[in-house]
Amino acid sequence: MTQTVVITGASAGIGRATARLYAGRGADVVLIARGRAGLESAAEEVAALGGRPLVQVADMADPEQVDAAATAATELFGPLDVWINCAFSTVFAPFEEITPEEYRRATEVTYLGFVNGTRAALKRMLPLDRGTIVQVGSAPGERAVPLQSVYCGAKHAINGFTSSLRTELRHRGSNVHVTIAQMPAVNTPQFSWVSSRLPRHPQPVPPIYQPEVAARGIAHAADHPHRKQYYVGATTLATVWANRMAPALLDRYLARTGFRSQQTDRLPPSGESNLFEPADGTRGTDHGAHGVFDDISHRRSLEAALARHPAAVASVLAVGVAAAATAGLAKRHATAARRGPLALVRR
Repeated sequence: MTQTVVITGASAGIGRATARLYAGRGADVVLIARGRAGLESAAEEVAALGGRPLVQVADMADPEQVDAAATAATELFGPLDVWINCAFSTVFAPFEEITPEEYRRATEVTYLGFVNGTRAALKRMLPLDRGTIVQVGSAPGERAVPLQSVYCGAKHAINGFTSSLRTELRHRGSNVHVTIAQMPAVNTPQFSWVSSRLPRHPQPVPPIYQPEVAARGIAHAADHPHRKQYYVGATTLATVWANRMAPALLDRYLARTGFRSQQTDRLPPSGESNLFEPADGTRGTDHGAHGVFDDISHRRSLEAALARHPAAVASVLAVGVAAAATAGLAKRHATAARRGPLALVRR
């Protein structure tokens, strides 16, 4: 049956790639963001790929606008199957260089935007006792990095908020599910339109993945929402485990390398940031799903692919173990044969 999928932050980056993926499935896709130009282009792509789009211009920091977008979605498409919270905004700068107004705005979009989206989804899912909410998280939500204090703080808050909500849903025996897809570094346009006070163009810490890798991880999480969270990309998993095993060592490492690794040799972006106004507004331009790092970004993630097929991985491992055991037994018999007929008896 046709799914109704709501995607916030759908005008660019991960949200845009996820919209394309669901359109390829023939879904009804509700596209929410502030930027009209990006949303209209995303809607054209969804229609061309076989989905039905609905454009909703809304600021995720405004709960009334978010609720109105959810109402429009249900009025046109009916019950919501999947709600994906992906919208965010941030500032690249040392903490003391970020103004209180900037900090509040980025937090309202990146954290409270997820809260507002989740509230709007639950308002419509709980009465029907069905539906899935996917929070698009990030490795910096597990392991903070320098120059991104507002983003890391918001992503940490999303993890805590979602864990609390998950236990409440479990307590009431609800069939509404919520999960998190934790992302690696992704090649999105945000690094060209983000508010930044860095001397050079900001970049995600390599290795970098294309948005389509993230989209596949999100869709898998939505299809299998019973797990608490999913780690997309080997670097995400490695970062989480490194932080759990040696957090102090990682602190020193990031203090030494984190400033340089998040900047390129290029000059900083010259355009306006999207913190208070969308970079792809009515008179703006569509920025698409990809950023400026196509030449160094990975189109596939082996770890993410294996995570999507645990049964196949288990089968391969079982075959490998059986083969190793068979080889070991054969070697033992061969050795025993060389030693004589009583060798096996003595063993």
